[in-house]
Amino acid sequence: MNAAPSMSSFERSYGQGRQYFESIVSFLDSKEGNEMDLSQLERELKKRGLELMRRLLQEHLDNRSHGLCVEPVIGADGVERLQIRRPHERKIETVFGTVEERRAGYGREGVKSLHPLDGELNVPPERYSLELRRRVAIEAAKNSFDETLETIENTTAGHIPKRQVEQLAQRAARDFDAFYETRRYIPGKNEETGPVLVITADGKGVVMHEQDLREQTRKAAEKSKQKMQTRLSAGEKKDRKRMATVAAVYTVDTFERTAEDVIAEAGSAVDKKKRPVPEQKRVWASLEKEPEQVIADAFDEAGHRDPDHEKQWVALVDGNNTQIDILNRMAKEKGLELTVVVDIIHVTEYLWKAGRAFHPKSGPELESWVRHRLLEVLKGKADLMAAGMRRSATRKELDAKTREPVDACATYLHNKSPYLHYDRYLSQGLPIATGVIEGACRHLVKDR
Repeated sequence: MNAAPSMSSFERSYGQGRQYFESIVSFLDSKEGNEMDLSQLERELKKRGLELMRRLLQEHLDNRSHGLCVEPVIGADGVERLQIRRPHERKIETVFGTVEERRAGYGREGVKSLHPLDGELNVPPERYSLELRRRVAIEAAKNSFDETLETIENTTAGHIPKRQVEQLAQRAARDFDAFYETRRYIPGKNEETGPVLVITADGKGVVMHEQDLREQTRKAAEKSKQKMQTRLSAGEKKDRKRMATVAAVYTVDTFERTAEDVIAEAGSAVDKKKRPVPEQKRVWASLEKEPEQVIADAFDEAGHRDPDHEKQWVALVDGNNTQIDILNRMAKEKGLELTVVVDIIHVTEYLWKAGRAFHPKSGPELESWVRHRLLEVLKGKADLMAAGMRRSATRKELDAKTREPVDACATYLHNKSPYLHYDRYLSQGLPIATGVIEGACRHLVKDR
């Protein structure tokens, strides 16, 4: 009688996983499985599937060597670890649940022990795997910590207390600058990009905890009394915000237009001309850095793209005086010819508010008033429009309260007139709107 064939190593490996998989198949064919609807089956299979993955991962770890080394174990400190400590276990929380890693340690008196298997597996020193940490970072960038915790619990078998979720998100944020550095645009050989190099910056206020406000803002917040304990009322957010500075750099082809073209593009009945698309756009933001540092980083990025200053450099801004001053000063220090352009959309908003002082009701008269003045501003006549609307407000004897938006608009046009030469910008094919940075403010700051 022949002896039964021995079980191969392949058949012996991952035995628990194979048995558990067979139990899942048996469950599907069982009376209990056949009585479930699709939704119930999905939930049950997800739970059992994660447990199957956990068991397979555990068996894989069990099959790995314990990290015993033939060559000397030397740390980054240059010290050789001579003492071998017997293999011992540590728990690791993964997306599939908790597994145990059995690894040997190498030590020496007065220095920290090293575990070669940790390095081989690339596991962090704390309990949570890098994949689980990655999931936390992704969710924390989109949602609150409570929502992040709920999503992790609903989509993985990993268990993380809320406090650890907050700590892991903070640790991930430490890699912020390193991540942005990887986004730096590297020009390809013989690659041609548009002749216009654009730097654009903006600010977005973010409501913060009082202890995280800058000193001046924190003092103002401490003086103000909050009406409700659970949320901020209208007007209370003003003294509880910290400004995030957002910057973007890109190249673009020229797009020559006239003032009439811009007005026509705003009408729904007119087909818009095909606009050139921003190229190699790089966007970043920072709550921690001062605006000057963020803008300096933007200049560095631009200089990296155009080291010989062969392109036409343009700075698009929303009219913030601090940003304009920083841009002009840095351009002068670097010997750059920089064209600063104030966003036409912000100008338009001022015009609409001023127009309502003369035509409070929405309608053709208000629209005509705004269109006429916007056209003239686009033709380079911002100062004339500012003086004209002031005279109109005086002739109509508007009271001080009613004419406030008129004076505000006129002051804005006058003060920003050095950066409102839209007739020249349009004839040179330069961009005049900050759509790129506005979208970045929403995506990087507001939505986050």
